[in-house]
Order: sequence, then structure tokens, then C-alpha cells
Amino acid sequence: MAPDATYYDEVRDNPEVIDPPKNEDMVEVSEQINDHTQLSAKANLADASSVRELLECPVCLNAMYPPIHQCSNGHTLCSGCKPRVHNRCPTCRHELGNIRCLALEKVAASLELPCKYQSFGCLGIYPYYCKLKHESQCMFRPYNCPYAGSECTVVGDISYLVSHLKDDHKVDMHSGSSFNHRYVKSNPHEVFSCFGQYFCLHFEAFQLGTSPVYIAFLRFMGDDSEAKSYSYSLEVGGYGRKITWQGVPRSIRDSHRKVRDSYDGLIIQRNMALFFSGGDRKELKLRVTGRIWKEQ
Repeated sequence: MAPDATYYDEVRDNPEVIDPPKNEDMVEVSEQINDHTQLSAKANLADASSVRELLECPVCLNAMYPPIHQCSNGHTLCSGCKPRVHNRCPTCRHELGNIRCLALEKVAASLELPCKYQSFGCLGIYPYYCKLKHESQCMFRPYNCPYAGSECTVVGDISYLVSHLKDDHKVDMHSGSSFNHRYVKSNPHEVFSCFGQYFCLHFEAFQLGTSPVYIAFLRFMGDDSEAKSYSYSLEVGGYGRKITWQGVPRSIRDSHRKVRDSYDGLIIQRNMALFFSGGDRKELKLRVTGRIWKEQ
């Protein structure tokens, strides 16, 4: 029976020749051996590709990991998709039950596969059941767009994201390790280039409990291990008063929301922000100064 479409919706050097062949028979045998070796190599590659196809869930199309389920007819799917198809095989519609495909799980254990971020520069080969963990921590995995306040799904390396922020999100770009800006809106985005790196400065309004506050913080466009090599300070004030903050920039591996909700930045109560703004204390005109430096 054909699959039910609705179920898919749901869910190096040449070797040195020491003794060349003496006669045509030996040449013919040599050619036969070489042909056999090449065919074997191609067959092995084809076999590996076929096994990888077998390990692809027909519903979500992702690689399957134990427990791998199967129906009485031998069709398989991953454990995550089993409840999504209401315990019925998406291929033949038979009830799935609780049958595990132990043979396929053992075959998977014998595989070694390249990292899925190979195109980004990762050259590692990993056992099937270790590959997923590696990929979650791979230093070559792309970064998510760090633009705050949007559901931007763009991913890429740092140079690509810098261009994306400038061209698509119209983010202000600056050079230098110090800044002095007056904010008249609560959600500006700025990128600073210094020490051969890029840093994102965020400033926005949000609720701290029931109190309206502003927060400013810096994020490093790179991994956390590199981010820890830098520090930054922020200062806001006026009329003889000021608030200062010193911290370590967080990596853009941490989402904007995660950093904000951890209060890891300069927090300014709204009434204090309006006081610093002067005037009638109704309009935000806040000057924030800061500096980035590299730790020795």
C-alpha cells in the first residue's frame, strides 16, 4: 500500500614499480586485480550510502537513534515521530506496537560519518552514535543571526553575519574600542569592530518583575572561549550622578534573550533613565559611554 501523504505532513602517490610484468598474462591478471579493487571500493561507498538512507526517518527525514521502532512489516521510524503518527506505520499503516529494530541499531554502531558541518571546515569523522554530540559542540557550526527583537533565521560564519546585519538589518557599524552614544529609542543595534573582532551592543527596554527598566550589554561575535579574552565597561549618568557596569561580553552562541533575562548587563530603572535624560522626564535621551579592552 502506498504511504499516506498526510502522515508526512504531520509530522595519494603512485606506488613504485619494482618488478614490472614479464608477459601479457601477468598484465591481464594485474588489470583484473585493479579492476576488482576499484569495484570493491565503489561498492563499499555505495553500501555506506545505502545504510545511511536506511537510517533516515521517513517522517522527519533526520538520522534515527535508539530506540529505532519498526512495524510488523519491517518499516522503521524514529522514536520522536512514533507518537506523531498515532502509533501507525507511515508506510503501510499497520500498527507499530513496541517492536525495536535492534539489527539496524547495531549496524548504525559500526558506521563512521563526517560531521554535517564539513562544508564549514570540519574535517572530522565520527562514530554514528557520537556524531550528534560532536555536532552540538562543533567549533565550525554556524552562528545564528544575533539581531535582537526578531525571528531572523539566517545562519552563517561571522563575516557573513556582519554583512547581513549591515545590509539586511541596517545595523550601525563602528570602528574602535570606545563609544559614546545618545539613545532616543529603546532598541538600537550597533556593531563595533576592534582587535580584529566584532562586538554587538544591545540596549532595550523590558520588564524586571513589574518594574520597567532598560538594559545595555555587549555580545561577542565568536565562541565563548574567545569572548572571555575581553572585558568591557558601560556608564550612564547625568546631573552629578552615574551608574557603571563592568563585565565580560557573552558569546552570540547565547541568544539575546538568554543574556537579557540573566540580567548580565547595565540595568537602569526607567525613572532613573528619565532623570538622566533631563527635560520633562518623559522622553528618553540617554547617553551611554563604554570601552572594550583585551585582557592580558
